[in-house]
Amino acid sequence: MATPVEVPKLGNTVEECIVARWVKHTGDTVSAGDIVAEIETDKATFEVAAPVDGAILATFFDEGALVPVFTNLFVVGAPGEDTDSFRPGSAPPPSESPAPEPPVGQADSLPNPIAASYSPRARRFADEHDFHPPAITGSGPAGRVLEEDVRREYHSTSRIPAKKQPDRAEAPAATRIPSIREKIARRMRESLAATAQYTLNSSADAAGLLTLRAKIKASKNVPDININDLVVYCTIQALLQLPDLNAEFIDGKIHKHASVHIGFACDTPRGLMVPVVLDASKLNIADLALKMKELTAQAVQGTIAPDNLSGATFTVSNLGNLGIESFTPLLNPPQVAILGVGAIQVKPVRKQGKLEFIDAIGLSLTCDHQIIDGAPGARFLQIVKEKIESVELLCTI
Repeated sequence: MATPVEVPKLGNTVEECIVARWVKHTGDTVSAGDIVAEIETDKATFEVAAPVDGAILATFFDEGALVPVFTNLFVVGAPGEDTDSFRPGSAPPPSESPAPEPPVGQADSLPNPIAASYSPRARRFADEHDFHPPAITGSGPAGRVLEEDVRREYHSTSRIPAKKQPDRAEAPAATRIPSIREKIARRMRESLAATAQYTLNSSADAAGLLTLRAKIKASKNVPDININDLVVYCTIQALLQLPDLNAEFIDGKIHKHASVHIGFACDTPRGLMVPVVLDASKLNIADLALKMKELTAQAVQGTIAPDNLSGATFTVSNLGNLGIESFTPLLNPPQVAILGVGAIQVKPVRKQGKLEFIDAIGLSLTCDHQIIDGAPGARFLQIVKEKIESVELLCTI
């Protein structure tokens, strides 16, 4: 029996997805659980699997198509079964030829294709590159213009004399940047363009962190809580004490938040993601650590829901495990600040006139100077330092 497979609803805020890649194609045999397609939201890439054994009878959209959720994406069944009844009403067959040009004299009466049928990603690419050709033939559903259509037209339009190309045998193979990498790059550019960023660097005595971590590892009745979990918990407590940095700057207005929704940077095979623990300020250290580990695993496996990648009011980015002592974390607008956490290193300090060596953890705070001046930023960093140095009193294990 033919079984249609829909584009899943991946979160409350997701209404449509991009078909990123077909792993299987029409005619391929699949088993239940085999990955058939990869789809993308504006946050991440997800996999769509075959629900039953059979053959791929039909795929209804080309790669790059923007498809609403709950729309049939492909059909699995026995060879020869009819699939026409499952075809979405607005979906042309993949690779279908574009609609014919209108008769002479009627073109002026048609709506502007750029205004009427551009996908959000296509419109963003056109705006970023100041590229607005009079017309582009769209390859998406119902002739919709996709980002790939605009990109292809942009690169095929002559602007400067072309350089002599090397012989085909000598030319290195071109590698397309993964789409999630493009999203990360775009967000970073937007972050720098829309904010006035500055970074403050400091460090905190990490003796308490190391002592508490050793106690946790030695105890069989305590959940696994690592150094990053402890630093994030201290940061949350600092935000509750100085809530000016637990804020967003949207449309020229500052929105301060009573509850801390903490985001934490996570390195995954698909690129940088920032899972979010909502209402993190209501959790104890054990529950916070457990939630962060759950979200990290989902992000790495590619199963995290888009709703768990949005809504943060403050972000922590930790590169200490890679030996980085300090760095300049970039803001994640509309947030107004982000904390970078570095490695624990031996550092000389002067105490009561004597030179001592301590284990110090690096802290780098980036703020938006439009909202947070240097002094409030420095005070917040000082509070984070105090929380870390008193972590054994702060955390009840």
